[in-house]
Amino acid sequence: MNVLKKSGFPAISLNLQMNFTRAGLQKEITYKTSRSGGKGGQNVNKVSTKVELLFSVENSALFTEEEKSLISSKLQSRLNKDGLVQIICDEERSQYLNKEKAVEKLVALLTRSLQKPKIRKPAKVSKAAKAARLDSKKINSAKKEGRRGNWGDSD
Repeated sequence: MNVLKKSGFPAISLNLQMNFTRAGLQKEITYKTSRSGGKGGQNVNKVSTKVELLFSVENSALFTEEEKSLISSKLQSRLNKDGLVQIICDEERSQYLNKEKAVEKLVALLTRSLQKPKIRKPAKVSKAAKAARLDSKKINSAKKEGRRGNWGDSD
């Protein structure tokens, strides 16, 4: 759960069946690297520090068919035209740190997409709340009733 806190997502308190590991994901991830803009001085022009992580949900052996469809539907906006989850990271000056951050983001995305929301149980309005609402309505009604008058009959 520490991964979620580091990546800026709120902590999840639901019990998740986590049947994928970071090491398992590493085997199925492909990386593309390129030169990154931004800070780094001369290093920017020489070293490929920008990392593009690509992960195929459909070809993954880590998830069941049900989990794959759930992930695909929830991450629809994150999929590229080839159907791969694409995460680009160029925040750090080193390629290694950018790879680590990209993997953290992927783990957080997959964890959040596998999360099933709790079913909402509608709560009943209490008798006290109903009575308070009716009392306030009576007060408003009396206030407006007092404002009425025969303004046209002033002879």
